[in-house]
Amino acid sequence: MRVGLLVAGSLLLALPALALERPGEEFKVFQFPADAIPRIDGDPVDWEQVPESFVVGTGELWEDSGKHDEVDPENLQVRVKVGWVKGLNRLYFLYEASDDYWDFALPGLKNDTFEVVVDADLSGGPLIDRFRINSLELSETEAFFQLHGVHAQNYHIFTPARDKSWAMLWGTQQWLKELPYANHAYNYSFQPGEGGRLILEFYITAFDHASPRGPAWSTESHLQEDHLIGLCWAIIDYDDVDSGRNNGFWNLSRSHTMYGKADELVAFRLMPLEADGEVPLKAFWDFTIVNLEDRIVAFRDRSRGAVTSWHWDFGDGKESGEQNPIHRYDEGGKYVVVLTVDGPDGSSRYSRVWDVTLP
Repeated sequence: MRVGLLVAGSLLLALPALALERPGEEFKVFQFPADAIPRIDGDPVDWEQVPESFVVGTGELWEDSGKHDEVDPENLQVRVKVGWVKGLNRLYFLYEASDDYWDFALPGLKNDTFEVVVDADLSGGPLIDRFRINSLELSETEAFFQLHGVHAQNYHIFTPARDKSWAMLWGTQQWLKELPYANHAYNYSFQPGEGGRLILEFYITAFDHASPRGPAWSTESHLQEDHLIGLCWAIIDYDDVDSGRNNGFWNLSRSHTMYGKADELVAFRLMPLEADGEVPLKAFWDFTIVNLEDRIVAFRDRSRGAVTSWHWDFGDGKESGEQNPIHRYDEGGKYVVVLTVDGPDGSSRYSRVWDVTLP
């Protein structure tokens, strides 16, 4: 499930000011094809395409409060898969857990919990008010409204939630846990105090800057293939409805305070498409209008696979064999532009209808 970090070319090592936990190893985020995005309905069938090598199990966790020396599968067993989709800034999760005692009868925080923390741009540093570094200038209350959850986000997800919000989004940005920025679905049949299996499907949207003022003042993280993100979780396990104490804080990070310090998260790599879901050769292109008045357009080839030749049809009777041509249109109009690429794996064509429109 883990792969070693490369000394050369690693984004993680290219950021010397940031030291994530578990150095020398990283976990993987599965890329879903655009036509196979998981439906958030509590049915794990959409996740069958995700190989076992992407599973993060209970064996990767440690109980960092000293209540347990090792994992006891009779008490708690967990499997987590994480996915992403190119072009969306969402992280998809499948959480499957078997527990001998599910505690979720009370309305407060005392609830079996899957706590997830994400820092998608690897900005690092404190993400909650208590760990602010400018305590002389900023009070804890001020930090809660100015710092808490802004550059990295913490979700206390109740497993399951009954008669209450599905998650305690720790911070003032409560819009983050609502559509279209998040969605969730449960599948379980047990009652509080019983044992059983729970399935939780959800997605969250990562933000470089999540403003308390709302999404219009915020900036989504741009998820990119082969890049690393900071991500971590812990399972807070309650086994006694009357004690008020949890029976374990099972942590993926090696530092307990990962819930408030983004430097203590774990490296996850956004993986490319699996070979079975990837077409060997696929034409694609985009464009930029360089000069609107003179109708000059720069075309950029973004095809995937081994390409040996390009053929552009600009839709005005003119053509080009360059990879990235610049073309001047003599007249304004709405054009159908077609790129055909050829290579060892065959031929592929991609057209855009009236996307190139000039006055």
